[in-house]
Amino acid sequence: MNWEWVATDAQLAEVMVAASQQHSVAIDTEFMRTNTFYPEVALLQICFGDTAWLIDPLAISDTGPVSALFQNEQVLKVLHSASEDLEVFDQWLGVLPSPLCDSQKAAALVGKGFGMGYRALVAMECDIDLPKGETRSNWLQRPLTDAQCDYAALDVIHLDALWHKLEQELREAQRLDWLIEEGRVATECRITDGSDYYKRIKSAWKLDRRQLACLQMLSSWREEKARERNKPRSWIIDDQAVLQIAQLLPPSLKALRSSQITLPGPALQRYGDALVAVVAKVAAIDDSLLPQPMPAPLPAEFRGRTKALKSRARVIAESLNMAPELLLQSKDYDILLRESIGQVIDVPAHWQGWRAHTVIGPLREFLAGADT
Repeated sequence: MNWEWVATDAQLAEVMVAASQQHSVAIDTEFMRTNTFYPEVALLQICFGDTAWLIDPLAISDTGPVSALFQNEQVLKVLHSASEDLEVFDQWLGVLPSPLCDSQKAAALVGKGFGMGYRALVAMECDIDLPKGETRSNWLQRPLTDAQCDYAALDVIHLDALWHKLEQELREAQRLDWLIEEGRVATECRITDGSDYYKRIKSAWKLDRRQLACLQMLSSWREEKARERNKPRSWIIDDQAVLQIAQLLPPSLKALRSSQITLPGPALQRYGDALVAVVAKVAAIDDSLLPQPMPAPLPAEFRGRTKALKSRARVIAESLNMAPELLLQSKDYDILLRESIGQVIDVPAHWQGWRAHTVIGPLREFLAGADT
């Protein structure tokens, strides 16, 4: 195993020049997130050829060469289960790797199972049992131990070898473009300001239009405050409190204090005035400008159609030698059913590309036939 520590801008620039001349590079990160909104990047690992470079973000001052590599469309960037890494890159660099090839999705596209962990996939494909002892060690300490460096290097060295196997299978199955498309959607969906977080709050569909407007504004206020303080959303106020304030619309600080809203004393003292100000702002919105209510859950009589739709999706998945979970997410079936009965939907980004003709089109035809 060969690895080199990179801790100066000059070293980084040299490595990135070499990386830019490769067909693909394997990438991983080590980061920590202890009671913070943003992940704290602690290490960037890149591998090509037979060497892993361990890049120290705490010592590097010029990250431009990394950003340039990430935006170089001629070099495939290979990561495994990349969602958390994308969050790290978004915060640290402000750019995301493209083209992105996620080895977890690559394995699923060639019929090796859905959601496979990295260690399991390396064991299956490379017959290597990777150590996991350093997973939760302190990656922000300096210097890192030899054991930490070896662990970090192994992650990308074996990812590079794994990718060469997967890429060949993807090319044979004519699905490499599908994987790159998956990466494009993942990076596009990652770019968000958090303004739609309110949609994740349970029972939001029960709110009337003014209450929903309050939920939206409270969620946006909390998002801004969490980012400003670099604290988890729940450290500001939790989802339950956000929902309760939207439901009750307390018109004053006194009303907020005397309500049954589960708001801890310190949060009430710190944010009470701001929360009441949001409610007051919502109260002033003209009725015509309020958002439409969120759709209620589909009634019980749709359970049979949902079951039939999922059964049809399994047939499609079997014909493609893929797990059904890769084709669609659970919420996609709900969206398809709503579309089939004439409700206006927001078409998910991942319905485009290869899914459009292999999955979404056939399922729409199935639903149309079921209605005739």
